[in-house]
Amino acid sequence: MDPLLERLQQEVTTAHTAMTAQQLSWHPPGKWSAAEILEHLYLTYTGTTKGFSRVLEAGSAKVTPPTWKQRAGKVLVLSFSYFPTGREAPAMSRPRGLPLEKVLAEMTPKIREMDEMISVCEQKLGRRELLDHLILGPLTASQWRKFHFVHGLHHVKQIQRLKNRPSS
Repeated sequence: MDPLLERLQQEVTTAHTAMTAQQLSWHPPGKWSAAEILEHLYLTYTGTTKGFSRVLEAGSAKVTPPTWKQRAGKVLVLSFSYFPTGREAPAMSRPRGLPLEKVLAEMTPKIREMDEMISVCEQKLGRRELLDHLILGPLTASQWRKFHFVHGLHHVKQIQRLKNRPSS
């Protein structure tokens, strides 16, 4: 497994370990709970896997030319490991009420499956841009891994804040 994604998996697991059901479901008004954040991450991993699966089926990359805004976003996220706050998640990655038990049980396998699919595409199609990210535009395999790492750590910090909040 890619070292970044392995570390991501460890960070995500550590973040929610020892949280009670009440801690996992509590959220400030207008914000996601830890359970919803975990579901969001899960959905991003399954979505990326599906995207790379389509690339593999087509036998060619699925990319469009990047805009200047996408290039700037790539620099922030991939070069500086900065994930901007306050951006609304794309619809396909918003929590929809999947059972928490399913999300927790499948999180590690989904990260591994995503990594394997990215690796297969990279081996077959090369180290070039392979798939568009909705916000960042076309990314290579290594850029996709870095994106998920930076994005995941952004949400791990949110889970840790929820976990460490004073009891009511």
